[in-house]
Amino acid sequence: MSPGALSRVETRRDLRDFLALTDRLYAGDERFVPPLHATVRAWRRRGVPLYVLRRGGRVVARTTLHTDAALDARLGRATQLFGLTEFAEEAAEELFDGIAAAGGGRPLFGPVSLLPNQAGGVITSGFAERGFIDSAWNPPYYPAAYEAHGFTRRFESDTWICPVPDKPVFAFDDARLRAEELRVHRGDRRRVKEQLPILREMLNASFASLGYYTPISAEQLAEQTDGLAYLLDEALLLYLTKAGRPIAFVLCLPDISAFVTRIRGNLHPLNQLRLLATRSRFRREAVLIVKGTVPDEQGRGYMRLLSRELHDGLRRGGYHTLRSTYVERTNPGSAAQYTAMGGRPLHGYTFYAKDLV
Repeated sequence: MSPGALSRVETRRDLRDFLALTDRLYAGDERFVPPLHATVRAWRRRGVPLYVLRRGGRVVARTTLHTDAALDARLGRATQLFGLTEFAEEAAEELFDGIAAAGGGRPLFGPVSLLPNQAGGVITSGFAERGFIDSAWNPPYYPAAYEAHGFTRRFESDTWICPVPDKPVFAFDDARLRAEELRVHRGDRRRVKEQLPILREMLNASFASLGYYTPISAEQLAEQTDGLAYLLDEALLLYLTKAGRPIAFVLCLPDISAFVTRIRGNLHPLNQLRLLATRSRFRREAVLIVKGTVPDEQGRGYMRLLSRELHDGLRRGGYHTLRSTYVERTNPGSAAQYTAMGGRPLHGYTFYAKDLV
């Protein structure tokens, strides 16, 4: 079915207009961190449909309109996904009508980029606080607009912000290291390609029980971690083996949000060199991207061990603040680490769903 007044991005000019919308919507507002242009272009090359809504020749809204067979199987029904969804307040109704038309009666779910276990979402509180990489930021009219047009919240969550404690806050009996054959491994820029498959296996196992989660493929992980080697602080990528078997992991990255905002998401080769030349400036704040323990080893304190080592690395590295991507409110155990650090919820966070029949 036609997506109403939405027009598909077909030309280079269309793509420039798609990317430039947020430069106008959020001009001078450093709370919004744009997606990397290279990522959006890669999605388009893979066939992900990008759409814009124009009024008088000017783009006032944008979105992707895509589907995913794995998520359909997970949810038990065909679903119309949408993502990278940004809009002027007065364009909301026309945009949502276009998304519904594209769905052809299928339920709608989003915004996801490209899947809920990758990125996306809408913040529902904490609007005064800036966004950060791998997370969302939007003005207060976004949740109001979604809900006024019949969308309901799904997978409500929070992002978190924590001070890096001056002293250790996580204890672990070191006698267990030898008794259980535990070994903590750290990131290695020269071996990132070897370490990523190890992390992917643990990631897929750790999150398999979550309602929105679909397994990350090797291709998806490579796309999401493109450039990780030159950004990585080796002390902030940790994984734990038990008798040689990987069982738990945590990945943090230096927070380059301010840089990405300043370059408006355009990390072209010259800006990559600028980032490399100035990356030491971004070793003050960090973002916890993901952490997990494989199911049969959960509840045994292994994440406390990795948390202890992570926070030691943060302190030694001179970091003073840690932010975390969203944690579902139905998963208080995952948020316990942040509470122990003296942290607090930063943004309320949600995805939106709408049944059309």
